[in-house]
Amino acid sequence: MNPDDSKKRAAHAALDFLVDGMVVGVGTGSTVNHFIDALAGVRSRIAGAVSSSEASTRRLKAVGIEVIDLNDVDSIEVYVDGADEATRHRHLIKGGGGALTREKIVAAASRTFVCIVDESKVVDVLGRFPLPVEVIPMARSFVARQLAAHGGTPVWRPGYTTDNGNHILDVRGLEILDPVALEAEINQIPGVVTVGLFARRPANVLLVGSAAEVKRM
Repeated sequence: MNPDDSKKRAAHAALDFLVDGMVVGVGTGSTVNHFIDALAGVRSRIAGAVSSSEASTRRLKAVGIEVIDLNDVDSIEVYVDGADEATRHRHLIKGGGGALTREKIVAAASRTFVCIVDESKVVDVLGRFPLPVEVIPMARSFVARQLAAHGGTPVWRPGYTTDNGNHILDVRGLEILDPVALEAEINQIPGVVTVGLFARRPANVLLVGSAAEVKRM
């Protein structure tokens, strides 16, 4: 089975969490693009969407879904997003697409975070995928030295600027045994905007698409 079909399967399963009239939070990435396409077919059921990136905003508008500023809603019932890695404890690495800060904000503002992935993204220990860290540009080298002290190898993502005007360091070679603690430590480094660990606020539900089914964790 094409891996893309597994992503579609997980994305369509997330529609089960919609409630008529709700504002839904929408993440970023290839799996989420399948969710947006599926959402287009039921757009009359929702009041609109809060988007985590400029790319998702463009895609939502293109299929006729109103995009609402997070400042204009009290809370979001359901946030649907993908991940670059996920554990069975629903801890995640996100940010391969560069939208980690806005994704973390929308996730924090949501009551239920539904993460949609294909089975290749599920791991026992986080860290095989390079850990993204969004940094203020002037602090990039300073932050890189601090991250190296944690045992990883930070690499500046070349030619990339986030929607917030910042840079990203991708930290390779980590084995993240305590994601909650590491998330807190990295977020305390001056110059870090946020780290792509979603462990202090993990996903509430993990939907894992495969050739045969969608597993719910």
